[in-house]
Amino acid sequence: MKTNLAESIRDTPEGQEANAILRACVHCGFCTATCPTYQLLGDELDGPRGRIYLMKELLEGGRVSEKTQLHLDRCLTCRACETTCPSGVRYGRLVDIGRGIVEKEVGRGFAEAVYRSALKNFLPHAMLFTPVLRMGQLFRPLLPAALRSKVPPKLKATPWPEPRHARRMLVLQGCVQPGIAPTINPALARVLDRICISLVAASGAGCCGAVAYHLNAQAAGLDTMRRLIDAWWPQVEQGIDAIVMTASGCGTLVKEYGHLLERDPRYAEKARRISELTRDASEILFEHRARLQEWIVPSMRGKVAFHAPCSLQHAQQISGPAETLLREAGYELTVVPDAHLCCGSAGTYSMLQTKLSQQLRDNKVTALQSGAPAVIATANVGCLAHIQSGTAVPVRHWLELLDEALRP
Repeated sequence: MKTNLAESIRDTPEGQEANAILRACVHCGFCTATCPTYQLLGDELDGPRGRIYLMKELLEGGRVSEKTQLHLDRCLTCRACETTCPSGVRYGRLVDIGRGIVEKEVGRGFAEAVYRSALKNFLPHAMLFTPVLRMGQLFRPLLPAALRSKVPPKLKATPWPEPRHARRMLVLQGCVQPGIAPTINPALARVLDRICISLVAASGAGCCGAVAYHLNAQAAGLDTMRRLIDAWWPQVEQGIDAIVMTASGCGTLVKEYGHLLERDPRYAEKARRISELTRDASEILFEHRARLQEWIVPSMRGKVAFHAPCSLQHAQQISGPAETLLREAGYELTVVPDAHLCCGSAGTYSMLQTKLSQQLRDNKVTALQSGAPAVIATANVGCLAHIQSGTAVPVRHWLELLDEALRP
């Protein structure tokens, strides 16, 4: 794709990066076949190729309007287009750059700006989010059905083994995950403990920065990343083996810290090291599958429909390890039609693009339930809560299922 970026951005780091991404696009349109919003809306501007044209126009100094903003807002950033792109276009990074520019030039109406600000300042803070969630859970039986479905039932945290092994790995506590699903990280800790690895958490290591960054408050998001690095760094200096992610959405962003902070002289090297250490839980456990086999209690454990989050299969390009580990633990995985499509959660997308999000969720639930599973498993807390709001079939993190298949 030929480009002629405006002088105001041409020589900036973002401009040079965007220019390289744009020039990689060859207009082939393969991306439209896997884009969830294009499939729902049938509008070229609601597919990756159309959005790339919009971003090219704004980067070349063309008029930026609320229509441009609308089509970029509708993008889930699921990055399925990257999986199918033969040219390796880094669409996810391009849309981050484009949205940041549009946010500055177009802005938001008062009500929407207040709502987005509330999300940015509420969700990343577990000390705010969890008490409000607990209040909703307390009155959940009294809520109207539509609202009740959005409030997940309260789960009791499960035991976390004391650190006792020479090998240690660090885990992200997260922001909403401790409130919604406090059972996930302890399950990983118990699984790792069986193979002589201790899982530890660092005080103050909450949000990864994704909430603010993907709400176009990119400076605030970068500040959150720096705070997380500071919280983790003492453990890194002590020689941890890895930083393990149980939420694939967070893992995607943390793996990109090295790139996002590469121009920060104070944090560039630390960010690069953090990204190098970061692994999804499925990557770690797949490498130790032989040792895990020794702990599996032989049994047929019923049907499971596995939902691979977009952040896992498209952004991180990890497909197969979690599914293989579940099969080896005795679970029968069902066939899920259109498994590459997004469930509609996508961080705050389900709260900002409600109608589209619910359509995608309902389609995903139909696909997941088509094999009559006893349980639905996934690898990201956002997907877990979103899918559960649309089905009576239990939705759990795959690590919990693996943990239950191992002997004490």
